Amino acid sequence: MGSNENLPPNVIRQLAKELKSLDESPPEGIKVVVNDEDFSQICADIEGPVGTPYENGLFRMKLALSHDFPHSPPKGYFMTKIFHPNIASNGEICVNTLKKDWNPSLGLRHVLSVVRCLLIEPFPESALNEQAGKMLLENYEEYARHARLYTGIHAKPKPKFKTGAISESTTALNVGQTNNETPGATASAVPSSVADINRVTTTTSGQDQQEVANNSVAAAGSASVVTTTQKREAGLAKVQADKKKVDARKKSLRRL
Repeated sequence: MGSNENLPPNVIRQLAKELKSLDESPPEGIKVVVNDEDFSQICADIEGPVGTPYENGLFRMKLALSHDFPHSPPKGYFMTKIFHPNIASNGEICVNTLKKDWNPSLGLRHVLSVVRCLLIEPFPESALNEQAGKMLLENYEEYARHARLYTGIHAKPKPKFKTGAISESTTALNVGQTNNETPGATASAVPSSVADINRVTTTTSGQDQQEVANNSVAAAGSASVVTTTQKREAGLAKVQADKKKVDARKKSLRRL
């Protein structure tokens, strides 16, 4: 495991200066992840360039610096799986800047920019991933489909949740509910205990029974009135019938 002790003090000072510059003014699509305890492992997140099969992906890579850096080039690795001609299955990066074209005067900014450019313009002639290199030369659409598939599976950025906004929304909803409710309405409408449930049930049952009794009395009274009226009308009809009979008998007697 690397540490700052493996690098000369002057190299550490130069790296610290470069890392500060990269943090304050990052290159396009590149964000360096600084570890003050170990400058021998430089990590960076690279955004997939627009218009490439790596678009919308976020790729973590690292530069491993040896004890004789910058006289020897760093080794580059992609830690995120990627389908690319110049990146091996173990993540090793093949680019001339990190090999024959290395120059001790090249800084970290230049190296990281070259690696990102490799996502824009691969070099299938020096492929570490032979399948990707052959596919790129013979059938670009198939190559791009594979690269997009890898990107969608392995390089998908993690979503960022705004917990503050969620909490504020929840609070707003609670406030709205509180303002719309009448104080004490919930307590009176919803029983809060078994005793309250029994009290409400008993009260309701008593009210229902009283209402039934009142309805029964009213019905009985109505029936009594109807019966009395009917009897009275029947009595009057009988009296009139008897009177007709008496009148008819009187007429008969007069004729005799």
